[in-house]
Amino acid sequence: MYKGIKLKTSIEYISNFKTSIDPYNGITILSEDLPNDILDFEKDLKDLIENAKDNKNLIWIYIDIKKSDFIPIVTKFGFTFHSCNSDYILLIKVLKQNAIVPNLANHTLGVGAVVINSKNEILLIKEIIRNEYYKLPGGHIDDAEMISQALSREVFEETGVVVDFEKIVSIGHFYPHQFHKSNLYVLCLAKPKSLKIDVKDKQEISEAIWLDLEEMFIRDDIHDYTKTIVKSAISNGGLYKSETPILSHLKNEFELFFVKESKN
Repeated sequence: MYKGIKLKTSIEYISNFKTSIDPYNGITILSEDLPNDILDFEKDLKDLIENAKDNKNLIWIYIDIKKSDFIPIVTKFGFTFHSCNSDYILLIKVLKQNAIVPNLANHTLGVGAVVINSKNEILLIKEIIRNEYYKLPGGHIDDAEMISQALSREVFEETGVVVDFEKIVSIGHFYPHQFHKSNLYVLCLAKPKSLKIDVKDKQEISEAIWLDLEEMFIRDDIHDYTKTIVKSAISNGGLYKSETPILSHLKNEFELFFVKESKN
């Protein structure tokens, strides 16, 4: 099954298709069970729609890139595009008015790092293209990547400095952003485990520096938003990664962040 929406709750065979039943009273046609012959596919899909239209709300279908010639058949029957990945597209047909259709991929996620060393210097980078300001190192959180993992990876790629996640200090929400979607920008405080600067991503980053923290606050080539984030990072607040076992029964990866409990 593809990564993304987890719709599967039970398996049922309908009109020669292997399907899963989801919590929205919809059925998902599983791509691994599609026929190879396009005419058989068209006939079976027509039968499935007829069987489902009176008692189901939605029909979902995953089309593998290897069977992309099936897509015009699906859209002919009133399916619309919902989401995609590099090797598949997910289409949906709404059978009942006001049916609940869960959205997918309505945000991009980014992470930024406030890294301050023992000399009270902050780690900053300058991009090759948007180079009017020095900024905090960071970038996109990749698919299936945890926030703390993305933080360490991005800082290392952009500066060569190895860091450990400490806490979340700020979250920015922007719309519209890349691909006409919302963006969540998660800012974190990180502890440096090395100091030597060695930019790995030379196609994106022109420079990485350690800069005295007090000087950072008075320089004009550092945005006020960055300065505000840093002020938040050096305060006592923030969300800390928790090792609580409360969700240890889950099989998927997760990270939980909480405000530290007062010792008073």
